[in-house]
Amino acid sequence: MTMTAPARPRTTTRWAAVAPWIGLAVRLGLAAVWLYAGATKVGDLAASGRAVNAYQVMPYELATAVGAALPFVELALGVLLLLGLATRLSAGVSAVLLAVFVAGIASAWARGLAIDCGCFGTGGELPPGQSPSYLPEILRDLGFLALAGFLLLRPRTPLSVDGVLAGGPVEDEDE
Repeated sequence: MTMTAPARPRTTTRWAAVAPWIGLAVRLGLAAVWLYAGATKVGDLAASGRAVNAYQVMPYELATAVGAALPFVELALGVLLLLGLATRLSAGVSAVLLAVFVAGIASAWARGLAIDCGCFGTGGELPPGQSPSYLPEILRDLGFLALAGFLLLRPRTPLSVDGVLAGGPVEDEDE
């Protein structure tokens, strides 16, 4: 008498087939966000430093150093995610960075600062009469945080260096 394993529910097998491809889209989408964010700032590191300083949460010298380093961190995360190399680590760093961004924007909003977040450009203080758009910025970053969270849970995606180094195609991680 031969025993066979119980059949897996159809929805589970569908998810197992689709999840890696969703992960690929998430990974590439988040890579595009980081690459674009870093590219818009890398040409003017002083402006990036002023944007960080506008949040008024650290001394000027530290804010300018953080602002100058931030585009390179964003570009590095984008490249790693694009390649699918160290995906879980990149997703974790992304999640931390995005949580800091959300906290910074919420802090600026709560303190009544009128600044541009500097997320995709130079940022800094807004001209008098121009109002900030904090809620959409926070919601956008929370969406990106959800993408990073997905990759933290399911870092193995098709077309990734991680997959090549692991020695094979993406398998169902729930087994």
